[in-house]
Amino acid sequence: MLVVPDPKVVRRLLTRYASLQIALAESAGREKSRELEDVSYTLCITMGTRDVREAIAAADTLLVAVAGRGSVQEPDDEGGLPVRV
Repeated sequence: MLVVPDPKVVRRLLTRYASLQIALAESAGREKSRELEDVSYTLCITMGTRDVREAIAAADTLLVAVAGRGSVQEPDDEGGLPVRV
């Protein structure tokens, strides 16, 4: 049986990954580096890959497929604004 990750979880992981990449580019920090490792690992596990680049590509493919189905908008957990999932 194929398990498809929740698109909202995938979107949050991608967002966190990108935010940490930016934070590390601005200033290196051991804590942020460890967080990035954790998020990268979680993204790989969630998407069923061993490489973060493959995980990002798989996540993008999933989100495009979900958006292509024209799913309904749901409120975003953080700002209360609708986000297409």
